[in-house]
This record gives sequence, structure tokens and C-alpha cells, in this order.
Amino acid sequence: MLRSSSQNRTPSGGLLATDVVSKTPASRLVPPNIRSSPSLSNLHIHSHSLESSNTSSVPLIPIQTPNVLDSTASSVINLDLNEGILVQDGDTEAESSEDTNLSEAQLETKVSRYTPRQYFVLTDAGKPVFVSQPEGEDSGNTAATVGIMQALISVFLDDNDKMRCINAGRTRITFLLRPPLYYACSSSWGEPESVTRSHLEYLHLQILSIVTAAQLRRIFERRTNFDLGRLLNGAENLLSSLLTGLEFDLSTSTSSLECLKLDSNLRKRAAEALLPPSKLRDILYVMLVAEGKVITLIRPKKHSIHPADIHIILNTIHSPSIINSPASSSWIPLCLPKYNPSSFVNAYISFLPRDNEVPSPSSQLQPDSEPTPTQEHVIPLYATSTQLRLALVCISGGGEVESIRGWCESVITRLEKDGTLDAIANACSSRQTEYAVGDLGIPGLRHFVYKSRSQVQITTPVFEDPYDSLQDRRRLITLYQTLHDAIHAKSGQGGTLKLQYIRTGKESVMGWITQPFELYIALSPMLPKAAAVGAANAVARWVKKEEARAASRSVPPPRGKDFTFKKLDTSAYQLKTLETDTITTPADFLKAIGRSSETKLQVDEWDALWKLSGHDLRQKGLGVRDRSGLSTESFAHEPKPKKTIRGWGPSVQNGKRIRSRRDKNKKKK
Repeated sequence: MLRSSSQNRTPSGGLLATDVVSKTPASRLVPPNIRSSPSLSNLHIHSHSLESSNTSSVPLIPIQTPNVLDSTASSVINLDLNEGILVQDGDTEAESSEDTNLSEAQLETKVSRYTPRQYFVLTDAGKPVFVSQPEGEDSGNTAATVGIMQALISVFLDDNDKMRCINAGRTRITFLLRPPLYYACSSSWGEPESVTRSHLEYLHLQILSIVTAAQLRRIFERRTNFDLGRLLNGAENLLSSLLTGLEFDLSTSTSSLECLKLDSNLRKRAAEALLPPSKLRDILYVMLVAEGKVITLIRPKKHSIHPADIHIILNTIHSPSIINSPASSSWIPLCLPKYNPSSFVNAYISFLPRDNEVPSPSSQLQPDSEPTPTQEHVIPLYATSTQLRLALVCISGGGEVESIRGWCESVITRLEKDGTLDAIANACSSRQTEYAVGDLGIPGLRHFVYKSRSQVQITTPVFEDPYDSLQDRRRLITLYQTLHDAIHAKSGQGGTLKLQYIRTGKESVMGWITQPFELYIALSPMLPKAAAVGAANAVARWVKKEEARAASRSVPPPRGKDFTFKKLDTSAYQLKTLETDTITTPADFLKAIGRSSETKLQVDEWDALWKLSGHDLRQKGLGVRDRSGLSTESFAHEPKPKKTIRGWGPSVQNGKRIRSRRDKNKKKK
């Protein structure tokens, strides 16, 4: 099945097609049974003409679904976003709930076979730039495969259309067009289309970090058949490590950031040491990284950093050419596409002294044996290191290498003297930076992913039984991605959802989104839906209690508050709650505001209070400043004296000449 951007979509996000595809919007078509081919070069695609308008639609063919599993999607649920999920019966669905039936055989086939994905990058002229081939597979047909892809894309572009994906049995080939580069991904994992599309987007951003968008445009304007693969020679390991990390990285799937779990006082102490002096005005970001996760981040006032740029920085600093370099520090040009895709910034990368390195928890996966080839393919290079690597990263818009080097060395010295480095290393070696799902004490809970929407950060426990094997982890992550795609309607669904519940033969998963957070949990399939609801509420309460350690307050969200270069005051970030039990009348509400508000305004009913405008409140002496709870001395000032002379007045006032004819003549000249 071949899908383009102009085709019609079903409310569930799927596409309906036939042997001859029509442009009639009202046609609803069904895909023929296409047997999956072993390679893309042998893929049979049903050709069609988009100009024909007299083709008739084909009636829907019912699909048999034996051994039905339970899958529920709800767009309107009786939810209290502050208190949790409220349901009367665990097996009762909302009136507007949308039920879909999944065959057990289909679902097992969907998430049990995980052949390595293949990624292709080619130019609009059909020249290959980068190809990610599985180990041991012959790459002799790469040129032919890339040529077929370029031809298919060109056919749709000639008709002013864009090809999104090709479905052939279990295999889906997703396309992303970023002229002059085309991207494609072949996957049979069963993940939603939006997942592989986000992988291709990150691959594009990583290439832009090496060659800016302006450089690409100038190069291909001069030579349309330019061989970009020769220019990117040596960057294959960087691109491969990015794709390997995307396979298991839940933060990229949720467009967020996973920070290192650390004591809040220790994180604050590290942030205070990273505050740059005022003379270094070109510094954009300063980060302290451990185990591939951000400990703290400093940025300028009225400026934010996108999570995608942070992922690009983390993947770049852990590339083999940098992390294995014998030099103590590196100074490299780097383009941050979300910050400015047309120019470079300079990145100073310094891995902290090796004397403080201790065995990393990620290196203790198999302490008595070498990692298998499969694990070497899955686990990033920095995670397989036998030592903990602490890195200090300074992103600057200028070229003051020596000034930044001297300041970074002073920061490292300060961190060593006050014991911050040793404390971080000890926390990592003792596994205090991670936690297990058993620490929550919730029966039946196996795993979860919690995303704070305000902080744009996620927290997740380590994988334990029954997700010890890589196959089981892939299955769970694929289910998480399916929930995330359905809730956010990323694959063209009819609308977003508040709650999604899927039960398989091996686990049941549920996704829940509210205004402050998103939550995805995995539980035993034997638990009823009411137990899943109770587990979700329990996880939300636990994370809120541990939020100070699980999240980094100094890492700003893309649309967060400003972070100034001054000492951090974490008390300003603490959530403050108002005791609403004592407020029953408008008078109690005005009394809670303070500043004797109940004496300035007399209101007996709530409706009358809410109808008051800002002008009415100012007339009563309840302006914005009066209602903010600040003391009067902080903003009060003497009233301006009344003017006694109209106009300019005489030249001599109070015995002083304030104007003269000579000054007046100077102004005329």
C-alpha cells in the first residue's frame, strides 16, 4: 500500500487504498493483500494515475479478528485533572469511548519480531548520502534501492504531492522530504508512522549540526548532483550512534529530556558552580553531564533551549572521536538546528579528570562476560564504558577559546574542592541515580514513564523482570509509542484522547494525559481496569513527592520562565498550595488575599465578585499590587507635587535662572 499526503485517512489514523486509487474524497478503499517482500528492490507497488477522476470506489471488506483483545480509546472521560481518574466501575467505559478490537495473533506478530531498521539518506538527484545496513547484509543493492526511492518520490512531486509511506504487509517504509535531502526508514516493528518519522527528523537535525542548512542550500544551488556522502565521510559513527540511541530512548519519543536523578541540594551546588562571570557575554549554555544525562543546565535570561538541541549535543559529545580522544578537552564547531540552522556555535567539551571515575551502573550489565553483538548494537558507546564519564559542556557564540578554557578549568577545580564531583560519582556508583519500580510498592506495576509537561522532562525506573531481555523491552517501548501516538493524534487520527488502555497477552498498558503531566504505565494483564486506574493515581502521587530529585529545575523547557545568571533559589520553584477548606464565602477569599481586602470591598455573592473588572477593583483600592501580597514599602513612593506654574513659566524661578535667550538661540541653530 502506497500512501501520500493527499489521501484520505480514517478516524483511527489508518489509510484505505485499492489497486486503482482515486482522488475522489468520498471514496473509502481497502488495501489488497500484499505479501511482504524480503528487500525493497523487489517491492511491487501498484501504480496509479492521480489525474483520473472516473474511478469508482471499492466497498469495504470486513476483517476477521479472532481471539479479540481489549483495547479502549477514550476522548472524553470523567476526569478530575487535579485529583486523578474517577471511574464508577472498572469495566465500564464512557459514553464517547471508542473501542477497537485487536487480534492476539496480529498483535503478537506486530510486536514480537524486531529486525533491525534500515535508514536511507539520499539527495534529490538520487545519490546516496548515508545508509544504515544491518550487520552482515550485502550492500550491493544500495544504489538500486536508492534509485527506486528517488524515482517514486519524483513521481509524486511531479503531481504536486508528497509520499508519506509505503505499507507492504508488516513492513512500512516512511519518507521524510527535506530538500535537497530525502530520508527513508524501513521498519517492521509495528510502531506508528509518527515514530519513524521523528527518527528521520532527528537524523536530519544531526546532519544539519555538521553542515548547516545555508551551506546545503548553497552547495546544491551550484551543483545539483553534488556527492554529499564524501563531505560527510567520517560522520557515519555519529549518525549510527544517534539511531542506536533512538531505539530505546523514551525522551526523544515524548519530545522531552531525561535528567539524572540526584539530590536537590547537590544539583543546586553544581548549578551555582556553573554560573559564568559577566565578562563572558558570548556563552549560551553550560551543562554538566553524567551517564549521558543532564545534571544541570545554565542558559541566558529570556532564552530557552529546545530538547532536540540537547539531544544533538549529548550525541555529539559522546561520539567516538571525542569521548576516545586522548586530549583533555575539545573545541568543535556545532550547529544547533532549533536555535539557528544557518550558523555554527562553538562547543567546549571537557571530560572531567579520570581520577574521579568509578564504575558506571550501565557497565555492570554483564560484569563477567563481554557484551554480545546485539547488545553492542543497542547500547550506546558511552553506556558500555567501564568508567563514569562526567562532562562539562560550554556552548559559546564567540571564539574566545582561551578565556572559556580558563573559566572551565576553574569550574572543575571548584567542583573538586567542594566535593561535588566525588558526591556525584558516589551517587552514580551506588546506583542512587536510578530506582526500581518496586520502590513505589504498587501491586502489579511493572514499569512506567512520567512526563512533566511544565518542565518537559521524563522520569522512568530501570527495566527489570519481565523486561530483562531486549525483545521484551522493544515490545514495551513499541506499546508506549502506540499510546503516545494515539493520545496526541500524531498519525492523522480524528482527534486527541485523554485516556488509552490496551491489554495484550503479556501486559496491559495505559496512557493518561492531564494538564500538568503525561503518564504511561505497564501492568500485569491479570489486573482489572479499576486496578490500572488506582496504579496510575498512585504513580502520579509518588512522582510529585519525589519531583525535587527526579527533575532538574534549572533545565528550562522550550517555553519556560527565564533563568538569570545569579544564584539559584530553589524555594521559588516549590509548588505552593492554598488551603481551600477555610474559604467558603467571598469575604473569606478577600481575607486570604491580605492587605485588609475584606474591609475595602464588601461582596456577599460569588457571582458579584467575579463580575468585577480591574477598574472596579482599583477604585476600591485593590489594584494588582495591592492584591499581590507585597508589602507597601516595596513599591510605595511619595506623590508627585502639584504643578504651580502653567506652561514653562518665567525664566527665573525660585531665584534661579532656568532659561535664557542665549540658550533659546542655540536651540534654534
